Amino acid sequence: MKKKVFIDGKAGTTGLRIYERLADRKDIELLTLSDEDRKDTGKRREMLNSSDVSFLCLPDEAARESVSLLTNPDTVILDTSTAHRTEPGWAYGFPELGPDFLAKVRTGKRIAVPGCHASGFISLVQPLVAKGLIAAETRLTCHSITGYSGGGKKMIAQYEEAGRSPLLDAPRQYGLSQQHKHLKEMVRISGLASAPVFCPIVSDYYSGMCVTVPLFREDLLHGAGIGDVRQVYRDLYSGPVVKYMESMDEEGLFAANALSGHDRMEVTVTGNEDRILLVSRFDNLGKGASGAALQCMNIVLGLDPVTGMNL
Repeated sequence: MKKKVFIDGKAGTTGLRIYERLADRKDIELLTLSDEDRKDTGKRREMLNSSDVSFLCLPDEAARESVSLLTNPDTVILDTSTAHRTEPGWAYGFPELGPDFLAKVRTGKRIAVPGCHASGFISLVQPLVAKGLIAAETRLTCHSITGYSGGGKKMIAQYEEAGRSPLLDAPRQYGLSQQHKHLKEMVRISGLASAPVFCPIVSDYYSGMCVTVPLFREDLLHGAGIGDVRQVYRDLYSGPVVKYMESMDEEGLFAANALSGHDRMEVTVTGNEDRILLVSRFDNLGKGASGAALQCMNIVLGLDPVTGMNL
């Protein structure tokens, strides 16, 4: 029997991407609401409780409301919002971080899909904290550049409209108050004691992102060096979705949009023994959003995790 899947919030950027990925799948039954009914609480409640899996592609408060509408104990929720990423009882949907993360996704009824910037940062930092190469108290910095699709429909329209502001021609840094909504999960899931100095930048291309965390040699514990960091990633990230790369530069440069349209993530380490750069590259709409959500759904349903993914 086909599993029933509902997308609550299909009109948004992430919801629309998930819908496009699932619309032609023959192994599931996609439950839908008309444009007239998609904001009807009663209709949404019916769909949520009729589904085997429901994606929440909504603002935080609306996502919390959707969870409150559930009465079916068997419905699995995959929430792409920020609302539940650090909440007790919710699995964090990054199974590549280890067997415990994978098991919680596989058996969980409440799964939070990671944020895009957070995915890159956590992929780099959590393994090093877990292996004891850096202390939880280490004060870190994170630089992240993303395409404008990460800002959703409003920002996409701003960048693509005729006669747009010339200020959009150059990269623009944001999160200036150091209060970015991804910081909470970046700290909690990585196992850090405090938030990094976080410098997100949006630039004039559609999708793809590159996240960089710099380290000094003295940040590493027990005499570890750049080779030890590389070995942690080699052991953990062997693909197919997240893969350690010995090198991924193009003639000494990193292109943040190199994986645009793909669902995989590439991780590498560059620099030297004194100053080390940890780098994660992926698509903010792929492994940073709808691709990660699709992967989690596949795991929940006992399918090949990469079913329907573009690697």
